[in-house]
Amino acid sequence: MNRLTGTTGGLSRLELERVAVAELERVLRAGVDPSNEAAIATSAFVGGSIAAAIVSLSPRQRRALDRLLKDPSKLAAKIVKLLLVDAAQISESSARAEQGVALLEGSLPESGSEPSTQRNGLASVLVEEWAGQVAGSTYLEETLRIPRSTLHRWQRRGEVIALRTGGRKHVFPLAQFVDGRPVSGIREVLEFIGHPRTAWSWLIRPAVEFDGEAPLALLAKDHADDVIRAAEAFAARPTGAV
Repeated sequence: MNRLTGTTGGLSRLELERVAVAELERVLRAGVDPSNEAAIATSAFVGGSIAAAIVSLSPRQRRALDRLLKDPSKLAAKIVKLLLVDAAQISESSARAEQGVALLEGSLPESGSEPSTQRNGLASVLVEEWAGQVAGSTYLEETLRIPRSTLHRWQRRGEVIALRTGGRKHVFPLAQFVDGRPVSGIREVLEFIGHPRTAWSWLIRPAVEFDGEAPLALLAKDHADDVIRAAEAFAARPTGAV
């Protein structure tokens, strides 16, 4: 990979992606059965695109990604799974578009319910715009080793914050977990503030009373008592007060 490393200085992301794809394709052709041409081209394209995207991340985004890289053996499988899910969603969208054309032409489509996977995925992205990185129960079980039954028990007891993304689907902000458990104090904060979205928004916002630190950062430092008192004071304010 020395040739690739030596040619990335000053390149734009698009140029870097092209260089990475070309280099990966060269390496793959040298070590993979050449008869599998389509797989080589696809692998090089995906690998080069991901490499360029990671290099272009901000330091904060790379730190968040580092959590996933603790078990790199599973990273490729996760990426492929996401690609397959997206491919399936595109196929479903195309099928629905074809059904619409068929209706216009006087044909009847096959019966079936509209899939919600795509809507839920978009909703999760929108949540991340203000809440930070979030994940569903499958990710938490596979990556943080939190069993679904345990996660749902925490949710019923109010010991973890779950954000609704549409229908009955919930996602869980990852910053509330330390060593595979929600930080202490979440339950009391929820009891005082009530609404999960309001509670999470308050937890991640820098607070004057904590010298600009977010209440969540103090929970992670085992200062739950201070945060709980602040949450009680926040909940006692008149609606609209800052």
